[in-house]
Amino acid sequence: MRKADRLFQIIQILRRTTRPVTAAAMAEEIEVSRRSVYRDIADLIGQGVPIVGEAGFGYLLDPAYDMPPLMLTPDEIEAIVLGAQWVAGRGDKALSAAAQDVVSKIAAVIPERLRPYIVEPSVGAKPGRITPTDTVDTNELRHAIREDRKLRLLYRSDTCEETERVVWPVILGYGEATRLIVAWCELRQDFRHFRTDRMIKIEVLEASNGLRKGDLRRRWERWREERRSHSDH
Repeated sequence: MRKADRLFQIIQILRRTTRPVTAAAMAEEIEVSRRSVYRDIADLIGQGVPIVGEAGFGYLLDPAYDMPPLMLTPDEIEAIVLGAQWVAGRGDKALSAAAQDVVSKIAAVIPERLRPYIVEPSVGAKPGRITPTDTVDTNELRHAIREDRKLRLLYRSDTCEETERVVWPVILGYGEATRLIVAWCELRQDFRHFRTDRMIKIEVLEASNGLRKGDLRRRWERWREERRSHSDH
């Protein structure tokens, strides 16, 4: 790997986390020696990149530091293309169109030498679309999540029992054949999964969940980790 590519990769590793990253961890990912990472860190600091930390403790990048957003590597481009292909085949109408649009935008602004990685990528998602069975508009679900709004659901369980729930949606998940939302359920006073193909009717309420931005997601992440730790034992 060229030194310029190594330096760029180190910055990318540091940008993706808010925790200190050790030279050993970076060396393992980039597949170089720790000594090379130490030298590269020193070079980056000498070039004015705001990296703090020390050997044995780890390194952090100042979150205010920014780089041109489209300094993409071939691997990053192909990752975007692969993800866009998957979304185009499995997302709702708006997301499918957005996935195709983002690839077109990237193709229009990247250097000519990188364009083949979009036109003729070495990766590809399985073609074909999932036949949508949803009777609700998933755009509304995404809107409720973004705006921290509550949802009223008329929902059919796997035993065909219909119930009305008020939920606080956290995230809309996409699987190979189904979509679901993770939400705090006021009825059960716990997080629950609700499949979109079992939603008979939805209503985005004016009421918000009353939490600070990001709090609901953090609670869900803690809940998820607790469930994982219990299942491991």
